[in-house]
Parts: sequence; structure tokens; C-alpha cells
Amino acid sequence: MQSDVKGTWITTLSGDQDGTIYTYKVRIGSTWTEAVDPYVRAATINGVRGVVVDLNKTNPTKWTTDKPAFSGNTVDALIYELHVRDLSMDANSGISAANKGKFLALTEHGTKTPNGSGITGVDAIKELGVTHVQLLPIYDYKTVDESRNDQFNWGYDPLNYNVPEGSYATKPAVPANRITELKQTVQSLHDDGLRVIMDVVYNHVFDASASGFQKLVPGYYFRLNADGTYGNATGVGNEVASERPMVRKFIVDSVQYWASQYHLDGFRFDLMGVLDVATMQQVRAALDAIDPTIIVLGEGWNMGNLLPDALRANQVNATKLPRIAQFNDTLRDGIKGSVFNADAPGYVGGSVPAKPDVQSGIVGMVKYSSSIGGAWGAVDPGQSVSYVEAHDNLTLADKLAVSMGATSVAVRAKVFRLASSIALLAQGMPFMQAGQEFMRSKGGDGNSYKSPDSVNALQWASRAANISTVRYFEGLIALRKAHSAFRMTKASAVKANLKFLAEPMNVIAYSLNGAAAGDSWKQLVVAHNPNGKPVRITLPGKANWQLVVNGLKAGVKTLQTLRASTSVLVPGQSTVVLHR
Repeated sequence: MQSDVKGTWITTLSGDQDGTIYTYKVRIGSTWTEAVDPYVRAATINGVRGVVVDLNKTNPTKWTTDKPAFSGNTVDALIYELHVRDLSMDANSGISAANKGKFLALTEHGTKTPNGSGITGVDAIKELGVTHVQLLPIYDYKTVDESRNDQFNWGYDPLNYNVPEGSYATKPAVPANRITELKQTVQSLHDDGLRVIMDVVYNHVFDASASGFQKLVPGYYFRLNADGTYGNATGVGNEVASERPMVRKFIVDSVQYWASQYHLDGFRFDLMGVLDVATMQQVRAALDAIDPTIIVLGEGWNMGNLLPDALRANQVNATKLPRIAQFNDTLRDGIKGSVFNADAPGYVGGSVPAKPDVQSGIVGMVKYSSSIGGAWGAVDPGQSVSYVEAHDNLTLADKLAVSMGATSVAVRAKVFRLASSIALLAQGMPFMQAGQEFMRSKGGDGNSYKSPDSVNALQWASRAANISTVRYFEGLIALRKAHSAFRMTKASAVKANLKFLAEPMNVIAYSLNGAAAGDSWKQLVVAHNPNGKPVRITLPGKANWQLVVNGLKAGVKTLQTLRASTSVLVPGQSTVVLHR
């Protein structure tokens, strides 16, 4: 390779090099080292060498840029977070043996449990009504052997950022196979009306010292402490120095590549708060140039000490990150209790102090009043990811099993529906973990990143057993999609059109001005009752109120008409929604 401008090195090979395997050999000082090209787009099995690839040859038979219709407003999205392997590994998945644990499991249709009691796989996701499927890491990660199909990992350990993970391919030893099959999967999901979000982990690598970044340009790509050791804001031994020009360029280039080459519809940034504001602003701008309907969301946790506070892409700096959404742990922990203390109850478990946190989440973290919202500054509701469960920590069902103690399964099911409904109806962008709709349990495993399939796989018989809760989720999702009052895009609209009602006994109730929010319903009322007994609340005006959600059913159809009513009895541990 020959030295070229601005520190770059270039070589040109003649002829068709498709499939050529290569690495870089570099001398720094008197030491030679060998590294995989960090920009590589294809790799040998387990990512140990780069491969030149003719990307046009990797396109599946059908490969279009057509995408399911979507406004681009994050409040119109409903995200379903899924690990590729989890979808199909259960013995009851009905998915073919050849595709179990693979990308192509997401392309199978007509799958059912063996006894025919319920649909499974992507058909079940479609029926739920979500708009986006968010896939846990699908880039090439380190900690599974791609030649086997019996190992599990979430994949938050990047190896080759621009290469698909080989363990999800049917032929991991054939470099182009994983590319083609991922494209096939994206196309199939698009054909099913589902957009696809990629979980990206640019904040750290699996092993900094062994990475191509460090081998090629020592000391540049990672933040270092004063004593020369690696910074550790991530908690896994290193943190990427995104604020440096060529590091930032790599991140922006990589996101652009995935968006354009794989027709992806969104990116979820792991530990986004470790990255810097300017990098995330450039990511947003670069994606807008490709497709402004692409969603960007991330974990805006405040971590580390090497990047100045004002530069961190976290919740505190959310006003500097318009059209980038942040996971709302205020709402999450307010609803169910701290994820760091399994015993701690949240609002749904009777915690009175949690009420303002839940209200802050309901308004999408906008600056609503002196006691509600505002912790993120002058944000719009679409910057808040409303959720109560994700791949991290105990599932909601497992959390309630611990925090609610000796309660019956039936009572916990009621509280589960209450908790989930708060997040799904809140202003902002709702998000759920796969299987949440059927009360997914991981047997109390709060950190299942390398636990076996017996813990992580979606248990499809559980869906059939909890079908009433599945239907409840479907109804809430249909309600949200049909009514714009739940999807206001501006803080000013939320402040003007959402009014909390003064209600007793820790009940949260609020009215929505549907007419002003462009809704077909003139006025809506939502009430959440965490108490074990029914509570009567006063409605804003005497009218014929139509009840569409109670503790057991949800949707857009009237379940009951309250004629000339000024109040409604809200069942214990339940949500009600009415309109007039």
C-alpha cells in the first residue's frame, strides 16, 4: 500500500477480486502487526479475516427500496424488540429445523404450535399490529462460534461492525451468504408491512487491544485515562472516542452503509450517552439525506468521566438531539419499580411516591409543570421512548412475581396489563420486548445475555395460554394507531390538550382534547387505578361516555355506554379509556 493524502494508504488490484480474502499488515515503529480492515463488509467464518465482496451479487431475487408506509414521526411507531434466535428456537415454534436460530426464520409464514392452538413467528408479530421490529445486534459479534448452532449471546460485543453476524446465516463459512440472507429477511419483513430497526453498539468493542482500530492506529480510537489505561464508561473495559474526527467518520459512514445497503428503517444506539452530541447530530443528518423516515433512538444514560458533560449524547442533553429518542427509565421504573432492586414496587404495586414519575412519562417528558416532566429540558414527546420492559433486567412478569410477593397469578396478570397499558398509551414512542404480550418470563434471569435457549427462546405455548392478554395488547395498539390524541408531536400540544384530573387514592386520570389534537373523538379520558379495589372518578362533563378499555379488554369498539354520566367506576388494578 502507498501513502496517500491525510494519512491514508491505498493500493489497487486489477481483475475481479470478488471473494478475495485479505487482512492488513502494518508496521508501527519496528513492530509488525496484522489486522482485519475495520471497514470490511464481508468476512470469513468467525470474522477472522476480511473478504472483498461484490455487493450487487448479494442481492436476493426480490430486492426493492419500497418500504411500508410510515410518517417518520416517532410517536406513530410501535417498536417490538426481538433477538433473532429467540423467535424460533422453542420446540413449539413450528419453524423449520433448517431456519431455527437464523435470519430466515423471520421469513417463514403459516407457522403454528404443533397442536395448532396458536400462530407463531412473524405471523404473530404482524397480528399484534406493531410497526417496527427492532433486532438485537445483527452485526458480526465475537462471543459465539459461528460454526455451531448451540450457543447464545445477545451480541453486545462488536467484532466487525459492517458485516452481518454469521451464526444467523445458514452457511456462515460462505462470506456472501449472510449478506444475502439478511437482505432477504429485511425484504420479507417489509413485504409483511414491518419496518426494521438495527441495534448498534458503537460505544465499545469486544477487545480494544485486539481490535483493528487499536492495531492500525494505536491510542486514537479509544479514550484513555491519564495513566494510559483504557477508559471504562461502558463497564466492559473500553469506550470508543467518538468525538475524534476519524472515529466519528467511521460511525457515520457505518450507519449510512447499513441504511443504504440493507434498506434499514431505524437504529437503536446502545449506551448512546457514551457517544458525543456532534456525532449523533451527524448520524441524524446523514440518515435524513437517505430517508428522513428512518428512526433513531438510544440509551441516553449518563456514564463515565472522560467526555465533558455538555458533550454527552444523553438525556440531560436531549434538547441538543432533536428527532433522536431516548429510553425513558423514569417512566419504566416509575411504573414497575427500580430495575436495580427486584423487591422495589412501582406505581402499579402501590408506590405513592412513584406517581409523579409515571405522570412525567405519560406526558412524554415535556416540561409540563413544576412537578411533572422537564428533566430533559424543552423536548418534544417523540423524544421519549415509553416502555416498561426490554431485553435488559427482569421481564415485567418476573419483576412483578418478585415485587408483589405472595399474590395470585390472576392478580399479577391484572397488574401486568395495567403496567403495560400505561406505557402503550403514554405520549411518546411506545416500545415492548418480544413476548411481553404474553407475559414472557425468563425464570427470574435478569441478565440473560449468554443464558441458554431454555431461558431466552420465546415460549410459543405461553402465547396460546395467555391469549386474552395478547388480545388486550392488540386492542391497545389498534386504539393508539387509530387515535391521534395519543400521538401528539409537540410539547405545546401536550400541555394544551392533556389535562390531569384530580382523583383520589393514587389514581392517575387525564383527559385528552381529541378535537384539538385532530382526533375523530371529541374528548378522551384515560384512568389508571393501582389500588386493589374499584375507585369511582369524576369525568369532565356529563355526557354519553363510550367505554373502550377496561381491565380485560381493549380496542376501538364500545364495550359499554355510560348514559348521561358524570363519573365512572375504575376496576381495581386496571386501566379504563372512555370517549365522547
